[in-house]
Amino acid sequence: MTGYIVEPDLLEKSAPHKDIVNPLVELNSLLELFPNSGQLLASAEHVPASTVPEPYQSMLVHEHHMTVTMENYHRCSVEVRVLDRQQQDGNYTREILLLKQGTDEVVQFGIVRFNFEYVTEDVRQEIIDEKTPLGRVLIQHNVLRHIDLGAILKVETGPRLSEYFACPEKTVTYGRLATIFCNNRPAVDLLEISSPLT
Repeated sequence: MTGYIVEPDLLEKSAPHKDIVNPLVELNSLLELFPNSGQLLASAEHVPASTVPEPYQSMLVHEHHMTVTMENYHRCSVEVRVLDRQQQDGNYTREILLLKQGTDEVVQFGIVRFNFEYVTEDVRQEIIDEKTPLGRVLIQHNVLRHIDLGAILKVETGPRLSEYFACPEKTVTYGRLATIFCNNRPAVDLLEISSPLT
Protein backbone atom coordinates (compact mmCIF):
# COMPACT_ATOMS: atom_id res chain seq x y z
CA MET A 1 0.00 0.00 0.00
CA THR A 2 1.47 3.42 -0.93
CA GLY A 3 -0.58 6.44 0.05
CA TYR A 4 -3.96 4.98 -0.85
CA ILE A 5 -6.73 4.74 1.70
CA VAL A 6 -9.18 2.53 -0.14
CA GLU A 7 -9.52 1.33 -3.70
CA PRO A 8 -10.64 4.25 -5.90
CA ASP A 9 -13.31 2.15 -7.67
CA LEU A 10 -14.98 1.48 -4.31
CA LEU A 11 -15.03 5.19 -3.60
CA GLU A 12 -16.60 5.97 -6.98
CA LYS A 13 -19.37 3.44 -6.33
CA SER A 14 -20.08 5.08 -2.99
CA ALA A 15 -20.28 8.60 -4.44
CA PRO A 16 -23.97 9.65 -4.40
CA HIS A 17 -23.81 11.76 -7.57
CA LYS A 18 -21.22 12.22 -10.33
CA ASP A 19 -21.12 16.02 -9.89
CA ILE A 20 -20.47 15.79 -6.15
CA VAL A 21 -16.83 15.31 -5.21
CA ASN A 22 -16.33 12.50 -2.72
CA PRO A 23 -13.76 13.80 -0.20
CA LEU A 24 -11.94 10.45 -0.12
CA VAL A 25 -11.64 10.47 -3.92
CA GLU A 26 -10.16 13.97 -3.68
CA LEU A 27 -7.83 12.80 -0.89
CA ASN A 28 -6.59 9.93 -3.02
CA SER A 29 -6.09 12.25 -6.02
CA LEU A 30 -3.70 14.32 -3.91
CA LEU A 31 -1.93 11.31 -2.36
CA GLU A 32 -1.45 9.82 -5.84
CA LEU A 33 0.68 12.83 -6.83
CA PHE A 34 3.52 11.34 -4.74
CA PRO A 35 2.96 7.57 -5.09
CA ASN A 36 6.48 6.43 -4.18
CA SER A 37 6.71 8.19 -0.86
CA GLY A 38 5.54 5.35 1.37
CA GLN A 39 2.34 4.89 3.34
CA LEU A 40 1.24 8.18 4.78
CA LEU A 41 -2.08 7.19 6.37
CA ALA A 42 -3.29 3.98 7.99
CA SER A 43 -6.90 5.11 7.54
CA ALA A 44 -8.99 8.18 6.79
CA GLU A 45 -12.65 9.03 7.07
CA HIS A 46 -14.68 12.11 6.20
CA VAL A 47 -16.37 13.38 9.37
CA PRO A 48 -18.92 16.14 10.01
CA ALA A 49 -17.24 19.35 11.15
CA SER A 50 -19.55 19.51 14.17
CA THR A 51 -18.11 16.25 15.55
CA VAL A 52 -14.47 17.38 15.52
CA PRO A 53 -13.13 17.78 19.08
CA GLU A 54 -11.13 20.74 20.33
CA PRO A 55 -8.46 21.86 19.76
CA TYR A 56 -8.81 20.44 16.22
CA GLN A 57 -12.17 22.19 15.79
CA SER A 58 -10.57 25.63 16.19
CA MET A 59 -7.51 24.55 14.23
CA LEU A 60 -9.27 23.18 11.14
CA VAL A 61 -12.93 24.20 10.88
CA HIS A 62 -12.57 27.68 9.37
CA GLU A 63 -11.87 29.41 6.08
CA HIS A 64 -8.52 30.98 6.95
CA HIS A 65 -4.92 30.15 6.08
CA MET A 66 -3.51 27.28 8.13
CA THR A 67 -0.15 29.11 8.31
CA VAL A 68 -1.72 31.82 10.46
CA THR A 69 -3.83 29.35 12.47
CA MET A 70 -0.79 27.17 13.24
CA GLU A 71 1.23 30.20 14.30
CA ASN A 72 -1.55 31.40 16.61
CA TYR A 73 -2.07 27.97 18.18
CA HIS A 74 1.61 27.15 18.67
CA ARG A 75 2.49 30.76 19.59
CA CYS A 76 5.44 30.93 17.21
CA SER A 77 6.25 31.44 13.56
CA VAL A 78 6.34 28.40 11.29
CA GLU A 79 8.65 27.59 8.43
CA VAL A 80 8.20 25.30 5.45
CA ARG A 81 10.24 22.23 4.56
CA VAL A 82 9.54 20.87 1.08
CA LEU A 83 9.76 17.07 0.93
CA ASP A 84 9.06 16.66 -2.79
CA ARG A 85 7.84 18.74 -5.68
CA GLN A 86 6.65 18.51 -9.29
CA GLN A 87 6.10 21.18 -11.90
CA GLN A 88 4.20 20.43 -15.09
CA ASP A 89 1.79 22.18 -17.46
CA GLY A 90 1.45 25.32 -15.34
CA ASN A 91 0.80 23.32 -12.17
CA TYR A 92 3.18 23.21 -9.23
CA THR A 93 2.66 20.49 -6.65
CA ARG A 94 4.57 19.99 -3.45
CA GLU A 95 4.53 17.82 -0.36
CA ILE A 96 5.50 19.84 2.71
CA LEU A 97 5.97 19.99 6.44
CA LEU A 98 5.37 23.08 8.56
CA LEU A 99 7.76 23.24 11.52
CA LYS A 100 8.07 25.52 14.51
CA GLN A 101 10.62 28.07 13.38
CA GLY A 102 14.20 27.14 14.23
CA THR A 103 13.26 23.61 15.36
CA ASP A 104 12.60 20.17 13.88
CA GLU A 105 9.16 19.96 15.53
CA VAL A 106 6.56 19.27 12.83
CA VAL A 107 3.16 20.87 13.34
CA GLN A 108 1.56 20.09 9.96
CA PHE A 109 1.89 17.85 6.91
CA GLY A 110 0.49 19.08 3.62
CA ILE A 111 0.11 18.51 -0.09
CA VAL A 112 -0.39 21.59 -2.26
CA ARG A 113 -1.51 21.54 -5.92
CA PHE A 114 -1.24 25.08 -7.36
CA ASN A 115 -2.41 26.27 -10.78
CA PHE A 116 -0.02 29.16 -11.46
CA GLU A 117 -2.30 30.61 -14.15
CA TYR A 118 -4.12 32.71 -11.53
CA VAL A 119 -1.19 34.50 -9.85
CA THR A 120 1.58 36.91 -10.86
CA GLU A 121 5.13 35.94 -11.75
CA ASP A 122 6.39 37.39 -8.44
CA VAL A 123 4.05 35.10 -6.48
CA ARG A 124 5.02 32.10 -8.62
CA GLN A 125 8.71 32.74 -8.07
CA GLU A 126 8.40 33.11 -4.31
CA ILE A 127 6.43 29.85 -4.10
CA ILE A 128 8.99 28.02 -6.26
CA ASP A 129 11.80 29.43 -4.06
CA GLU A 130 10.27 27.24 -1.27
CA LYS A 131 11.42 29.46 1.58
CA THR A 132 8.05 30.77 2.81
CA PRO A 133 4.80 28.94 3.64
CA LEU A 134 2.15 29.35 0.91
CA GLY A 135 -0.34 31.23 3.10
CA ARG A 136 2.31 33.77 4.07
CA VAL A 137 3.26 34.33 0.38
CA LEU A 138 -0.37 35.00 -0.61
CA ILE A 139 -0.88 37.34 2.36
CA GLN A 140 2.35 39.29 1.75
CA HIS A 141 1.50 39.76 -1.94
CA ASN A 142 -2.07 40.77 -1.05
CA VAL A 143 -3.52 38.23 -3.49
CA LEU A 144 -7.33 38.46 -3.54
CA ARG A 145 -8.22 35.08 -2.09
CA HIS A 146 -10.97 33.05 -0.51
CA ILE A 147 -10.53 29.66 1.17
CA ASP A 148 -13.28 27.10 0.70
CA LEU A 149 -13.25 24.37 3.35
CA GLY A 150 -14.04 21.17 1.49
CA ALA A 151 -14.01 18.43 4.13
CA ILE A 152 -12.70 17.47 7.54
CA LEU A 153 -10.82 14.19 7.82
CA LYS A 154 -10.20 11.97 10.83
CA VAL A 155 -7.03 10.02 10.12
CA GLU A 156 -4.77 7.41 11.64
CA THR A 157 -1.10 7.98 10.95
CA GLY A 158 0.74 5.52 8.74
CA PRO A 159 4.47 4.80 9.05
CA ARG A 160 5.64 7.90 7.20
CA LEU A 161 3.32 10.41 8.89
CA SER A 162 4.12 8.83 12.28
CA GLU A 163 7.80 9.43 11.61
CA TYR A 164 7.20 13.09 10.70
CA PHE A 165 5.00 13.68 13.76
CA ALA A 166 7.20 11.57 16.09
CA CYS A 167 4.17 9.57 17.28
CA PRO A 168 3.18 5.88 17.33
CA GLU A 169 1.63 4.43 14.19
CA LYS A 170 -2.17 4.65 14.02
CA THR A 171 -2.25 7.75 16.20
CA VAL A 172 -5.52 9.61 15.56
CA THR A 173 -5.35 13.18 14.32
CA TYR A 174 -7.40 15.42 12.04
CA GLY A 175 -6.91 17.22 8.76
CA ARG A 176 -8.80 19.00 6.06
CA LEU A 177 -9.23 19.35 2.33
CA ALA A 178 -9.61 22.91 1.09
CA THR A 179 -9.44 25.01 -2.06
CA ILE A 180 -7.96 28.49 -2.26
CA PHE A 181 -9.57 30.76 -4.82
CA CYS A 182 -7.12 33.40 -6.09
CA ASN A 183 -8.72 36.33 -7.90
CA ASN A 184 -12.00 34.37 -7.81
CA ARG A 185 -10.52 31.31 -9.58
CA PRO A 186 -9.91 27.89 -7.97
CA ALA A 187 -6.12 28.00 -7.90
CA VAL A 188 -4.96 25.75 -5.06
CA ASP A 189 -6.08 22.34 -3.78
CA LEU A 190 -4.86 21.49 -0.29
CA LEU A 191 -4.51 18.56 2.06
CA GLU A 192 -3.54 19.82 5.52
CA ILE A 193 -3.05 17.42 8.44
CA SER A 194 -2.35 18.67 11.95
CA SER A 195 0.18 16.97 14.17
CA PRO A 196 -1.55 15.19 17.07
CA LEU A 197 -2.65 17.75 19.67
CA THR A 198 -3.30 17.32 23.37
